[in-house]
Parts: sequence; structure tokens; C-alpha cells
Amino acid sequence: MNTENNNQTTTTTTTTLSKVISHVFVTGTAKQGSLGPPIGLVDIGVSEAAYIFRVSLPGIEKNQNKIKCEIQREGRVCIQGVVPEIAIPSETGYLYRMQVQQLCPPGPFSITFNLPGQVDPRLFSPTFRSDGILEVVVVKLGVRVPTS
Repeated sequence: MNTENNNQTTTTTTTTLSKVISHVFVTGTAKQGSLGPPIGLVDIGVSEAAYIFRVSLPGIEKNQNKIKCEIQREGRVCIQGVVPEIAIPSETGYLYRMQVQQLCPPGPFSITFNLPGQVDPRLFSPTFRSDGILEVVVVKLGVRVPTS
């Protein structure tokens, strides 16, 4: 009986994970980047009360760019921003402009994907980490959040 229970658990987990994985659409310069760490890699986690998602945004710094994250009630997420042009000053006073080969080229981008279920778009907590990862927790629709 233990083997059957383990197989059922594995099947359930696989089914749950396949529901979590969604389509991700990228536009603008995010679509052109191909050799380096790509913009728009998405991981989604699920708990009883909320979803957490992490989006890879390499080359974008917290203070350098305004990232817009819109979350809709049905679970649709749209992230927009601009990859900045890189200019490196030298000791001689020259500015070096990078010819981007490894990272996403400069310019606007958008990333759109769906969470596995409905959410309350008013109840989310975004964190832009120093490693270029946008991490957002959003509460599922209808879940009571303790106030204290």
C-alpha cells in the first residue's frame, strides 16, 4: 500500500506542477537577447494562501529603472520596463558605449504570463533583489489575510 500511495502522491504533484507552468511572452529588446542570461525567466510557487513568482531581469538595477508590475484579478501578470544603455566612464574622460552581445539590448520590454488562479491584485508584496530578480507574493482571491 505504501507504494501505491507514493505513486498517487507523485502523480498529484506532477499534475499540480503542470498547472503552475504557464506561457510567458516577451516583446521588445527582451525578445532579441539570446546569448547571455535571458530576461523573462519565470518561476512560480504556490501555497494555500498565495502565489509567489520570480522573474529574471539581468542588467537592470533597482535604482536605475522603473519597473511596472500590473497584476489582474484573473491572475494575468504584465511586467514592463526599459533595459538601460550601458556607458562606462574611463579615467581619461572617455565614455565607452557597450556593444551588447551577451545581455539583452537596451530598450523597452514587456513580460506577460498567467498565474494558476485568481488573485487579489491589491494584496501583493514586490521585492526587487540586488541580483536582478523581481520577486512578488500575491494573495489568492478570497483568502483572509490576518491583520496585526
